[in-house]
Amino acid sequence: MEKSVKITVVMPVYNVEKYVGKAIESILTQTLKEYEFIIIDDGSPDNSGSICDEYARKDKRIRVIHKENGGAPSARNIAIDCAKGKYLYFIDSDDWAEPEMLKDMYALAETNKAQLVITGYYIDTYYNENEYLRQDVFYSDLIFKSKDEFRKAAYRLFDNNLLYAPWNKLYLTEHIRKNGIRFPDTFWDDFPFNLNIIRDIERVVVSSKKYYHFLRARTESETTKYVSRMYEKREEEHIWLTDLYRYWGIDDDNSREFIARRYIERLVGCIENVTNKNCALTTREKKHRIMKMISNDRVRESLRYAKPNSLMMKMMLLPIRWSNADLALLEGRLISMVKSRNIRLFATLKANR
Repeated sequence: MEKSVKITVVMPVYNVEKYVGKAIESILTQTLKEYEFIIIDDGSPDNSGSICDEYARKDKRIRVIHKENGGAPSARNIAIDCAKGKYLYFIDSDDWAEPEMLKDMYALAETNKAQLVITGYYIDTYYNENEYLRQDVFYSDLIFKSKDEFRKAAYRLFDNNLLYAPWNKLYLTEHIRKNGIRFPDTFWDDFPFNLNIIRDIERVVVSSKKYYHFLRARTESETTKYVSRMYEKREEEHIWLTDLYRYWGIDDDNSREFIARRYIERLVGCIENVTNKNCALTTREKKHRIMKMISNDRVRESLRYAKPNSLMMKMMLLPIRWSNADLALLEGRLISMVKSRNIRLFATLKANR
């Protein structure tokens, strides 16, 4: 059995009974058949675990592990430890994939002896139950055969949102185990996991083809979410990224500009988060918090190097440039209003920022 397992597909499951069936079926209909499918039911309170068990009874490639709730990182790590496949693939339980995905990824990995395969994907933003806006995310076909080649070009992949999530990638299991890489027990664990993956990576293949459908704005819509530690988390991510580039010894103009623009654009999101209707802070407290965000040294440095891609983003950065908390609060409220009342418009503006 182990010799015939080319890929271990890993899917953590929690409270997704409406969507998990489609996710499972998108793996069962893959044209590559030599895989094992490890599903980790992370203590789901709904019928998600039972649905997974039913599929497992019909297909011997599926193995369902039930555990107490501990979060997606712990669920994925359990699967990494028991995976039999030469490669690992991670899917989220409320998304789905095109049938040719695993076959094409595997062929690219084998042909190029790749440690990592990266592909394009779709963002399907639902603005009602059945209608959605589709955004294509991809980059040119590339083959990197050395650390230096990849490191010099990595900013392009970061800039095109291809290095953050795990579900548009095929990982060489040996690379993960040899380097002791696991998903950290932290909020938004995908990013640090992938930073560790690429830290010393040598052989990487990028495909412009798109297979994965990331579904946004459904029941647990991001339009209603308030993340209390978003700003602190973004600051932490910035430190991780700058540390990686320092480790790589790269400080060229392109990489410096990308890191600065990434920081300042996410700061706009942190300001909007404070104006979210579910944030319990008073207006005075919100202004105080925003002022602290926009007046630190990292903001000044990032504004010096960042080159926004659109006029809209240049205008959105003006309150930050002026260190004006009142205007920043007003802008955040405007973004929140668009985000909550017209998700289609918000997704379009976000895609073209």
